[in-house]
Parts: sequence; structure tokens; C-alpha cells
Amino acid sequence: MDCLPVIRPMRPRDVTAVYGVESNAYDYPWASNIFRDCLRMGYECWVQLATDRVVGHVVLAMGPGEAHVLNLAVHPDWHDRGFGRALLEQALSRAEELGAESVFLEVRPSNAPAVHLYSGFGFRRVGRRPGYYQTATGREDALVMRYDLREVAPVGRR
Repeated sequence: MDCLPVIRPMRPRDVTAVYGVESNAYDYPWASNIFRDCLRMGYECWVQLATDRVVGHVVLAMGPGEAHVLNLAVHPDWHDRGFGRALLEQALSRAEELGAESVFLEVRPSNAPAVHLYSGFGFRRVGRRPGYYQTATGREDALVMRYDLREVAPVGRR
């Protein structure tokens, strides 16, 4: 890798760049104001930098005893460099530091790279949300996945 990757807290001035990543990563991206609201609400929001530009982000919401990965994206030009893995590790570490016992997320079943990443970390499928995601032809279900922070961490987590 020819850059020094850094993960740091998202700042309000990052939102335009974060939206640029989001809109390149997803056909149905979050709007910029959603990221601003997440920052305002005090969610755990982090950006992945490479060569001083935002190339990925993760948003984590905390609740009593649990956390929820609301959004994780890496710009397609920066895929396959370990940035998604690093952002997920950041989210899991923060969830653990803040007292969560479980971390949940939703993922499109059609997003095989993401399903593979989450499964490789030790997330397990615990449910399905019918019609959760918009598609060009209608709706797609979401897989609900859970990571138990109380279990022994899988290989690669520590």
C-alpha cells in the first residue's frame, strides 16, 4: 500500500467527502443530513483516510448493552485494501470500550463481499428484515447479523 491509512473521528467538515464515498459505494446512499444528524446525536462516527482524503466511514449507535453498525462504506476505488476490515474493527473496539455486549447490523444478502467480511469476523445471522432495502426493481430483504463481544474474539480480532 502506498499510503498511510488513518482512522479518526468524523467531523462536520467531513460530511461532504463522506457523502461522496457513500454515493459511490451505494445505489441508494444516505443523504448528507443523515450523517450530520448522526454527528449531532453523538453517534460513534469514524472516517478512514488514505493520502489525506476520506475513503471510508463507519457509523455506530450505542444502546443499553448493545451497539448497532448503521453504516459502513469504502469508496470502490479503495476496495480490497483492508479498509472495510479496519473500520469494522474500529466499530467493534469502540462498542466493547463503551460497554456493549452485542453488536448488530443489517446487510443485503446480495452484497457478498460484506456478508463475507462480517461472517469472517464472527457475526452470525440472527434474523431477516423483509423488504428492508430499496432496489431498482423493488425491495430486498436484509440479513440481521449479531456479534457477541462476550465470546472469545475470532482470529484476526485481537
